[in-house]
Amino acid sequence: MAKVTYYLEVISSWCHWAEPAWAELKRRYAGKVEFDWKIAQMPADAYPTSKNQCDWFYRRSGSIVRSPYMLNSGWLEPDIKEYLAPNLIAEAAKDFGITDDRVRLAIAQAGMREGKKVGRMEVAAAVAAKAAGLDATKLIAKAQSPEVAARMRASTEEFKALQVTQRPTFLLENSIGDRAVFSGIARIEPLVAAVDALLADEAAYISWKAHFGDVPSK
Repeated sequence: MAKVTYYLEVISSWCHWAEPAWAELKRRYAGKVEFDWKIAQMPADAYPTSKNQCDWFYRRSGSIVRSPYMLNSGWLEPDIKEYLAPNLIAEAAKDFGITDDRVRLAIAQAGMREGKKVGRMEVAAAVAAKAAGLDATKLIAKAQSPEVAARMRASTEEFKALQVTQRPTFLLENSIGDRAVFSGIARIEPLVAAVDALLADEAAYISWKAHFGDVPSK
């Protein structure tokens, strides 16, 4: 089975714009492709440094994707240099069985649409707890645990190993070793074309093996 891994930052605007493509991929290839998302934590210098700068970025991305709404920069707090809380909370929710998209999407919605201060652990946890029916106190404790931090560092290093810098990044793979990486792509068309190609090649190899068997030793 082919696999698509989505590397993201919970409060990345471009990840927000890519969510419809991610949802459509999951719908279109349900049962044919394995889907997973992983955190790719942005470094401190990748975040906006002011509300004015954040709004500028939001105007740029929003106009490029022809969005009927503008994102809300109210989540930004100049004293916070690296927004770990939204990502840690989303990652921690996996330990409570929430491996789908609902927690991270709820946090993104609260921050980038409603302007809530999701850079604060207690705010992000409250949003996540409501979205998934979890206990916010337990969620914070898990988010602050060494194992969750280690998982997030590991997935961020996986992202860096792809030698890309943009979020979203999609890694597409099949069982015969084909791989495709799309970094900074928020539209579905190239992703669909690549998934179809990987599935077609995989099916061709299965057909070949049925007719000719394994590679002869001599």
